[in-house]
Amino acid sequence: MAIRAPRSFQAALWLPCLLILLLFVSFTCASSPRSSKLGVLRGYNKESKSVYDSSLVETESNKDYQTFYYDQTLDHFNYQPVSYTTFRHKYVVNFKHWRGAKAAAPIFAYMGEESSLDGDIGSIGFMMEGARRFGALELYIEHRFYGESVPYGFTGEEVLKNATVRGYFSSAQAIADYAEVIINLKKNLSAESSPVIVAGGSYGGMLAAWFRLKYPHVAIGALASSAPVLYFDDIVPSNSYYATVTKDFQEASLSCYNTIKSSWSEIDRVAAKPNGLSELSKKFNTCMPLKTASGLKDYLSTLFAVAAQYDRPPRYPVTVVCKGIDGGANGIDILGRIFSGMVAYNKEDKKCFDLDAFFSEDSLSGWDWQTCSEMVMPIGIGPNDTMFPASPFVYKEFKDSCMNKYGVEPRPHWVTTNYGGQHIKTILKRFGSNIIFSNGLRDPYSSAGVLENISDTILALSTKNGSHCLDILPARADDPEWLTAQRNEEFKIIKFWLRKYYRDLHRFA
Repeated sequence: MAIRAPRSFQAALWLPCLLILLLFVSFTCASSPRSSKLGVLRGYNKESKSVYDSSLVETESNKDYQTFYYDQTLDHFNYQPVSYTTFRHKYVVNFKHWRGAKAAAPIFAYMGEESSLDGDIGSIGFMMEGARRFGALELYIEHRFYGESVPYGFTGEEVLKNATVRGYFSSAQAIADYAEVIINLKKNLSAESSPVIVAGGSYGGMLAAWFRLKYPHVAIGALASSAPVLYFDDIVPSNSYYATVTKDFQEASLSCYNTIKSSWSEIDRVAAKPNGLSELSKKFNTCMPLKTASGLKDYLSTLFAVAAQYDRPPRYPVTVVCKGIDGGANGIDILGRIFSGMVAYNKEDKKCFDLDAFFSEDSLSGWDWQTCSEMVMPIGIGPNDTMFPASPFVYKEFKDSCMNKYGVEPRPHWVTTNYGGQHIKTILKRFGSNIIFSNGLRDPYSSAGVLENISDTILALSTKNGSHCLDILPARADDPEWLTAQRNEEFKIIKFWLRKYYRDLHRFA
């Protein structure tokens, strides 16, 4: 799930899981800081290598994945003539490990999130390992209006300029798409008896949980990794995300935390000097001269947030940043130490630093629309409770920016109305079942995740040192024991679900 910063008065809400990628743009408003995007893997395009090193990862061969297109219904919930319009909806299948329809072998379906499907293929360890363990078919479904799955042959940018067509761009339409693809695929494969397990990370994790609640007849269970399903309608405090980032840095190094906290006023002090912006541009070796101090502060806020969100072994980016800051290789003054942290985080030598490097426009615009319509996550920063400058979420400013950009007013209560979330412990256990909510507690989005078991079948698995979507990434030879144990527990639970399904299948055959 990233937050686009107060650099300008625009509502750029974005989420990142490396998938989701490496970040995910979660949501941003004029008065809000940039938070990491929701993504599983894809987060920050050019910077992705600094977060996850795939050199030790065993992946499937690309030739094992076959791409298909389904004639998807534009509007599942109305019966006007335009509702029957169809578009080419991309999905990808890997049959390599599938034991077949006659064996009623399972189907693992991955819920595409706010980006092209391409980055997910061969990158989701949960899917690949699940296929091996259970003889399952791997199915990846792209989210409508991303990648190639855009109606009317528009590009993503073009379709967002069409006020009528973009009205069909919603999470409810997306999970209805997934249901149609799954049912159609099972019919084509004569696999009506094959049980379906859905999975996703970050925003995709939310979709997986909501899919299980809305379509229990299609999927017997769901894994929702790093899904901040409670970051809506003031269920959790607005500053939860940045409070967790702050906690991560405090635990890594108090001196590092104090340096970061002191740096914002120092940036403002230098910027106020006659040639202050030029001095800051030189100090931080920016590729383009700074026009405002907020541009630099936005970049640094995002860097610290991303480091925390993807604080993964074996590198642990928060520790890397803090070692750079505490080491002070670029001087003993505050800004010199901060720049040392920047250099350490980026790892490779750079001729200069592009302050927009974290932001990939291909998925930002789509997530902008989603957060300006229904995915209103009120992420902000209160005064004196984090290491960041105060930047509270102000709904009126957010609404005004969305109205200016799209001509529509956000619906901040719709997610909880449509999917639930309020009083989740007492309500969800009454009608929900077979959902795993997995989180790493170093992930700032875990502050809005389900962290306690709700029932015997709605379970929370969390790891103290885990980060965003870490559990669904491919296993590495040097993974810590706690991570391997979390993944094994997920498969143990799913194995139980499948055994019960097959017992019932034979009992009622």
